Amino acid sequence: MASLTLAGVAYLLAIREFFATPRFPRRVVVFGLVLAAVWHVEFLRLPSGADDDIHRYVWDGRLQRIGYNPYLVVPSDPAVKALHTPETRNLNNADLPSPYPPGAQLFFRAVTSIRESTFALKVAFVVCDFAIVIILLDLLRSHRQSAHLVLAFAWNPLLAIEVAGSGHIDIVGALLVIASAAALVRRWRATAAIALGLAIAVKFLPIVLLPVYWKRVRIREALLASAIVALLYVPFFSHGRIPTGSLSTYVQTFRFNGPVFSALDRVVPPQLLAGLAVLVGLATAAWLRSAQPEWSPGAFAWPMAAALLCAPAVFPWYLLWLLPFLMSASTLLIIVWTVSIIPTYVQWHLRSLGHPWGPLPGWVMLVEYGCLAVVAAILALRRIASPPAPQGSTR
Repeated sequence: MASLTLAGVAYLLAIREFFATPRFPRRVVVFGLVLAAVWHVEFLRLPSGADDDIHRYVWDGRLQRIGYNPYLVVPSDPAVKALHTPETRNLNNADLPSPYPPGAQLFFRAVTSIRESTFALKVAFVVCDFAIVIILLDLLRSHRQSAHLVLAFAWNPLLAIEVAGSGHIDIVGALLVIASAAALVRRWRATAAIALGLAIAVKFLPIVLLPVYWKRVRIREALLASAIVALLYVPFFSHGRIPTGSLSTYVQTFRFNGPVFSALDRVVPPQLLAGLAVLVGLATAAWLRSAQPEWSPGAFAWPMAAALLCAPAVFPWYLLWLLPFLMSASTLLIIVWTVSIIPTYVQWHLRSLGHPWGPLPGWVMLVEYGCLAVVAAILALRRIASPPAPQGSTR
């Protein structure tokens, strides 16, 4: 906790320099990326935690390879006890089938076909991490922005601990979304649509970005992407039904660090609240699409951030989806969130001491969202106090 807090403060100080400095020498950028790679190597060397989701990834990939449907098999079922390995025997939520969409499932299968281990999956996730860096450098170059802004992504503390350390599938989705955004900028409409569809097939969060693609992707390209996503479900069909696994159970019972959902959960059905989270994200994307017709990182980051804020659970690794787009001052509040969420890791510390999984201590959410409220107020006051832009200028 102390190390992460120190890393978070150092990261915010670095962000201030990144946004205030027009350009850094190339050697500084290269050295910064080498440092990020070294941090990843150090976290790769750590064994996965007993409660980490990556054990489920290995299990799902293994089930597919030996002919089982991960949406139907319950890991704790005595009938499948012999299918377990030492890395899957104690996976979390063993009384539930898999909740992950088919894009994630096929990724698990592909990696475990090469090597069936948590380490192999972490290496694959780190490769996705490095691929995002390459795409970001290309985007920055094409928009004539300084390459040092890539360090706003590469140096974020969540990246090393949740990708190389714990290993989460969210980084695969983040790669597909930024690839889609880069294709959209280059007018590669079919590629942009397919990449977004695949990202939605990894986890459903980027579905809120659909308004961003309005009139930028043609109907035939949208239909092509939809058809590809539908085909991903075909191997998992059971009696003609679309598989969802434990997704409904997640919406019904999983609660963690979601302030809006927790506040309304007692008076509004959870399914309706989940729909509200999607609606908030879609509305944010639609507003940004009209307000910012040109490419803007915030147009991709803010809709997903708004949906997450209203979600039933906001785990730290969910913010991985936002990291590739934190390259401008318009996303400063989200950048602060990636640091203020660090206190939630106390839950895993308590778990390691033998405490049962339960609600977060009250001070954790107070610190996390209190910091966001303070920074939001400061930004609002500065915006109000700043002089108006000269007529005819772009602000």
